[in-house]
Amino acid sequence: MKSMRNAGAKATVVVAALALTLSACGSGGSDDAGDGSSTGTAAKQPLSGFEAKTMGSDYPMPEDGVAYDNPQDRDALQQGGTLTLATSEIGPNWNSFSTDGNTAYMAQFWQLYMPQLWDFDVSGNPTPNPDYLTKVEVTSEDPLVVTYDINEKATWNDGTPIDWTAFEATWKTQSGKNEGYNPPSTSGYDQVASVTQGDSAKQAVVTFETPFYPYQFLFLNLEHPDAVDPTTYTEGWINEPHNEWGAGPFVVDSHDDTQATFVPNDKWWGTKPLLDKIQFKAMDASASINAFQNGEIDVADVTSADRLKVAQGMDDTSIRVNYAMTSAVVTLNAKAESLTDLAVRKALTQSIDRGKLAEIKFQGLNWHEDALGSEIMFPFQDGYENNMPADATYSVENAGKTLEAAGYTKGDDGIYAKDGKPLTIKYTFFGDSPSQTAIANAVQAMGKAAGIAIELDNQDPSKFSDVVLGGKYEMLIMGWSASDPFGYSTSGCQLFCASYPPEGSNFTYIGSDEVDKLMKAPGEIEDTADAIAALNKAEKAALELYGTFPLYNGPMMVAAKSTLANFSVSDQGGTSGFKSLNWHPENIGWMK
Repeated sequence: MKSMRNAGAKATVVVAALALTLSACGSGGSDDAGDGSSTGTAAKQPLSGFEAKTMGSDYPMPEDGVAYDNPQDRDALQQGGTLTLATSEIGPNWNSFSTDGNTAYMAQFWQLYMPQLWDFDVSGNPTPNPDYLTKVEVTSEDPLVVTYDINEKATWNDGTPIDWTAFEATWKTQSGKNEGYNPPSTSGYDQVASVTQGDSAKQAVVTFETPFYPYQFLFLNLEHPDAVDPTTYTEGWINEPHNEWGAGPFVVDSHDDTQATFVPNDKWWGTKPLLDKIQFKAMDASASINAFQNGEIDVADVTSADRLKVAQGMDDTSIRVNYAMTSAVVTLNAKAESLTDLAVRKALTQSIDRGKLAEIKFQGLNWHEDALGSEIMFPFQDGYENNMPADATYSVENAGKTLEAAGYTKGDDGIYAKDGKPLTIKYTFFGDSPSQTAIANAVQAMGKAAGIAIELDNQDPSKFSDVVLGGKYEMLIMGWSASDPFGYSTSGCQLFCASYPPEGSNFTYIGSDEVDKLMKAPGEIEDTADAIAALNKAEKAALELYGTFPLYNGPMMVAAKSTLANFSVSDQGGTSGFKSLNWHPENIGWMK
């Protein structure tokens, strides 16, 4: 995933199964009844979204397989115009192929100016993007060989043809077989035996040592062959987007810590973009709704009651709702002195009322869901199971028993201690939004009730990457955003295997040989149902290490200018399902 979680963990198409996002973000969820049906009686939700002033409070739940993004033909849209969006971060690392750049926000930028080789429908079914690939086929089953025919027109911005060497370069940096790189996930790439030229330089032949499924997970993006120098890979993208190594409808026109502006790429061989400019402005989530209200940005996340209320008071505004492709999870840093003991991590898990945190997060929204049971699978996906340990259920009494069995005694102040040292854990959160603050206060109160002192550590959102990637936390809530629909096969090792950062995204810093073996099994299974069953078995074992646990998915709700077409993505996700993973920015525009 990406760090929001990019089904695998993960809101945009990037190399990793999951992308890291800002803590306490919302994510996919269930429905009013919790059984796949909607109990609402409101009219069917329009694809363009609800008009904000007439939305009401009884809006229906989204339908599976439907994109709520105001779909319009290009001939109904204007040529020209600017789209202005909010984002939590601009860089600093622009290499989305590396752990340091593996954020949902950077993945959103890459969709504009880097190759996106696969298109997805709302449900996640993949097809080759014809701008880059004219044909993809399995040309051998034993060994597994996949052959990619590359569009003759496909060219890097520096004039280099996009050919088989780009596949080779991507494999080299993502396989984990070469020193000097820090890929977010090596899943699949580590099973490739070779990447060679086919009938011409415009044909790449990928041969596997052992079969990997689904093979469509690999080579979602491509890396320029000139970008594979290890020093360049790890350091050369800091505050440097490298337009010359791009190959998309847009290029980066300007950027700094506060903004990034994209304009049409005059070297683009595909359909000409409708917009003249797409601009991102870095701002705290709490500031973005005011910026939307003031007309400074055109889209804003409104997945909280206070933000939704602001948008519902505005004219010419539509509210677009769908299941989010993200999952909020609690992450415990097992390297922290206070959390090295599994018993402490288990007791802390038992002390958290996940249902209460979901109530706080979704207060004022027409959204209800059961506590999440997986950090990889979404509840609306076939094969989803509750993989939480049976004894991890919220219970203040059981939390106390867990600590007492590990030698902790409760002091007169109600806090457990061992060897004279009170049990104190730091909870880090980012920004000053009401829901973030309320969740932090609730976590603190839950810990106190269980005899665990929780110290609150509020950080500026701009420090998110530094804090998370640097391991400067003990307990925090982060999100994983789906960067592909194949998380059952690709995200397990990224999140749970014992490689840890920088080789992976296991920010708990714990693992086991057993978990590693189990997590690698799904990628060797061709049948999807069997692969998902293997993932569920593996995740059950991983969650018993008590380094992390899932909280909620939830809705994705976006407020947008009513005339904005073919777009629903905010800085926290989109309302087009897996279609949001490659939203073809050349077709975004304003209605005539």
